[in-house]
Amino acid sequence: VQLQASGGGLVQSGGYLRLSCIASGQDFGIYAVGWFRQAPGKEREFVAAVGRNGVNTYYANSILGRFTISRDNTKNMVYLQMNSLKPEDTAVYYCAAGLYPGARSAAGYDYWGQGTLVTVSS
Repeated sequence: VQLQASGGGLVQSGGYLRLSCIASGQDFGIYAVGWFRQAPGKEREFVAAVGRNGVNTYYANSILGRFTISRDNTKNMVYLQMNSLKPEDTAVYYCAAGLYPGARSAAGYDYWGQGTLVTVSS
């Protein structure tokens, strides 16, 4: 499966963005999908994940209550709605697909998109 993330941009603190991840290839519905982010000089960190059917979701504590992950298997799409953005949310955001629902480690994902940059100004 190939993934492509989009929707990043520059937003003021307190603002919102919706990231999209579109998957190509067959059997998208068998994969769990996660979002990760990597800020300059920092390691890639888990943000959120969604199970195969979209019912089970998982979030990092740092974004809990502000971000919402969802998916539409009919469109091969996964979304990350990001509200109440903070400067510390600035990072390149990646979507990834793997077979282990709820995996919070990058090692749990086999396929990665190219990343989309989110910049939150103070």
